[in-house]
Amino acid sequence: MRAEPENRQWTDRVRRYVKAELKREEVGYAELARRLKNQGLEETEASITAKLNRGTFAATFFLATMKAIGREQISLTDF
Repeated sequence: MRAEPENRQWTDRVRRYVKAELKREEVGYAELARRLKNQGLEETEASITAKLNRGTFAATFFLATMKAIGREQISLTDF
C-alpha cells in the first residue's frame, strides 16, 4: 500500500516519531518484538523493520508500540 503524495507527509511524520521514541527509550526492533509479544501481538524484528521502513501500519501497532516503550501520553503537537 503506497501512500498518496498528500498523505506522504503524515506517513513520514509518524514513522520518524516512532523511530525517535524507540531510540529515546533505547529499544531496538528485536526488543520491541519481544515486548509486543508479551502484549499478545505476534511481530518479529523483520516485520517491525518492514513496517517502519514503509511508514504505514495500523493504529493498533502504533498504540501497542507506545505502550511497550512506556509512553503513557501522546500529544498531537508532537506531530
